[in-house]
Amino acid sequence: MNAECIFCKIVSGQIPCTKVFENEHLLAFLDIHPAAQGHTLVVSKRHYDRIDRSDPQTLAEIAKALPKLTAAVQKAAGADGYNVLCNNGPAAGQAVEHLHFHIIPRRAGDGVMKAWKPQTYPQAHLEQIAGKINAELAL
Repeated sequence: MNAECIFCKIVSGQIPCTKVFENEHLLAFLDIHPAAQGHTLVVSKRHYDRIDRSDPQTLAEIAKALPKLTAAVQKAAGADGYNVLCNNGPAAGQAVEHLHFHIIPRRAGDGVMKAWKPQTYPQAHLEQIAGKINAELAL
């Protein structure tokens, strides 16, 4: 637990939330600044700041819960689909440095999220990037 972390305070009950699911590994609650009605946050109970610094069991527990949670959020919100997002680091838009996933109900044409502009690279560049990733994985 991180005494300064707002999500740790929510998990410990120091700050109230509108809870939708809880087990020994995670807590899911409605976002107080939603992108769409039903926007739900799924947070790990243990404090990790991002995916690559989390333990595999926590990530596995979140992965096990997401199908049930996403289906429930989509149906309850009357949505056509949903996004599951996990921002890692400030450059990626992470506002709270505690592992969490957003479930955002979506409707066609809702304008909630803009699509990114696809880029293209020459095959040699792709191979160079893949080589760097493979080198990191081998460490």
